[in-house]
Amino acid sequence: MSFAYHAYEAVHMMVSPARAMSDAMQLAFKNPANPLTYTPFGRTIAASCELFERTTRRYGKPAFGLDTTTMNGVKVAVEERVVWQRPFCNLIYFDRKIEGRRKPQPKVLLVAPMSGHYATLLRGTVETLLPDHEVYVTDWIDARLVPLTAGSFDLDDYIDYVIAMLHKLGPDTHVMAVCQPSVPVLAAIARMEAEGDPSSPRSMTLMGGPIDTRRSPTAVNQLAMERDTDWFRRNCITRVPFPHLGAFREVYPGFMQLSGFMAMNFDRHLTAHYDMYKHLIAGDGDSAEKHRDFYDEYLAVMDLTAEFYLQTVDTVFVKHALPKGEMMHRGKPVDLKAIRSVALMTVEGENDDISGVGQTKAAHDLCVNIPDDMRVEYLQKGVGHYGVFNGSRFRSEIAPRIADFMLTLDMKAAKERRNDTAETARKALKVAG
Repeated sequence: MSFAYHAYEAVHMMVSPARAMSDAMQLAFKNPANPLTYTPFGRTIAASCELFERTTRRYGKPAFGLDTTTMNGVKVAVEERVVWQRPFCNLIYFDRKIEGRRKPQPKVLLVAPMSGHYATLLRGTVETLLPDHEVYVTDWIDARLVPLTAGSFDLDDYIDYVIAMLHKLGPDTHVMAVCQPSVPVLAAIARMEAEGDPSSPRSMTLMGGPIDTRRSPTAVNQLAMERDTDWFRRNCITRVPFPHLGAFREVYPGFMQLSGFMAMNFDRHLTAHYDMYKHLIAGDGDSAEKHRDFYDEYLAVMDLTAEFYLQTVDTVFVKHALPKGEMMHRGKPVDLKAIRSVALMTVEGENDDISGVGQTKAAHDLCVNIPDDMRVEYLQKGVGHYGVFNGSRFRSEIAPRIADFMLTLDMKAAKERRNDTAETARKALKVAG
């Protein structure tokens, strides 16, 4: 697979002249001065050209584009700020420009998946959380943009990054891990608890994550179980070509991951593009725009470092090291029994075809020392993998439960602080008396 990336780049370059011609034709048949623009023939040509352009385009990293949010009926400006940086990740804080004194709200570290898509895949998640939470998001960097001089990045480094971010944010943080990061987040918290780290978060919410992929295995899990790690090394790893900044770095290319995702539901994607074609011909701009918005995000992919991808496949999907109690981090065991003070919530989707039902819930069986009153497990009916963290069901049914979970813990912590303060004052008075 060493030349797969070069072949991909070559094909993209060869198609460029056809794309340029298609763009010119599309402009001509969408020009208001062209009488054919208003005819079925003209709309058909323009629709065909747009579909060709979109299916051959290389999609860049999208923007979050969340410039405002609404709090208590008032529109508030939002500014994205990078508050922590490493070569492979930026931590973005969505700073809401609230005038006057701020009412304390739950602080959330939203750990985005590093599985091919950008963190902007969680735009809807962030948008839903913003009115009532202080939101921080991990913005993982495309590996093809990271020079070799920055060093390597594997699963152990990912866990180190999570721990470092929690040190930055403090112990009153609530962590939300969407899909892939459920395992490294759980491992990071287990190591922090085992070391008695005072920056251990207040809670963790694991959403559609592969904690134990032996439960309700999906097609993705079956593939990993049928192949060994060497197969993935031989068939999935290639080098970034020049002139990208990360030239010569070994990666699992985003275009290869996207091909796998598309193949799982090829008929659905084909139908969606054909529907868009019909909407364009019919002049249904709103429906076509919804298609554009979704696929502008879905088709934008990033490369993963080879060492991270292979270690994740080996640890999570081939050896099932975490549920077996065999996972290690920097030579030390990841012992989930060490987690005692961090509350746990799991969220699953009934129709999830990436992380089957029961895979995320397995965390409750493994974290045996978390008190029962600090646990919540929730299965959302009628949603697939994407619906676990986005869409109408997430906004109306899942997000309110997560918000209640976090707020309840914050109120409990505030009450304990007041009681501790009162007790300290009583002791001081008793000594003074």
